[in-house]
Amino acid sequence: MKAIMNPPSISDSGRRFGFAWVAMAVTIALHVTDEAATDFLSVYNPAVRAIRARLPFLPLPTFTFGVWLTGLVLGILVLLALAPLAFRGKRWVIGVSFPLSILMFGNGLLHIAGSFYLGRLMPGVYSAPILLIASIALFSLARRLRGEVPPPPPPVP
Repeated sequence: MKAIMNPPSISDSGRRFGFAWVAMAVTIALHVTDEAATDFLSVYNPAVRAIRARLPFLPLPTFTFGVWLTGLVLGILVLLALAPLAFRGKRWVIGVSFPLSILMFGNGLLHIAGSFYLGRLMPGVYSAPILLIASIALFSLARRLRGEVPPPPPPVP
């Protein structure tokens, strides 16, 4: 009963990490919206076909709009569902945040670099800078939190 009245406190680092986790999920949702609104698949699918023609061993998928959007929405919902664990600073969520933030940082860079390379704005480039910022924040906070010693368990009455 006492544990219900006094839940374990969340460290400031855990709270910041949780907010960075949620910010990443919301930023990915914004990025997906940006891509959907600017017809990302009209650029992505032909690029994948061209890459597969030159490098047939690479297992790059092409997507229909419905499958692409459904998969991304489900992924975003999973990230949001894991938010309570992120706020508690669960070690495995911290571990997941490293590849997630690296992947999203690379995603943002590719949209920006692709725009320069092709000389036109690529689908998803409007939200790419926000994706870079959210990725850096999540990575930095995860790194800081990973080095913290977890608090001792609450006393048992």
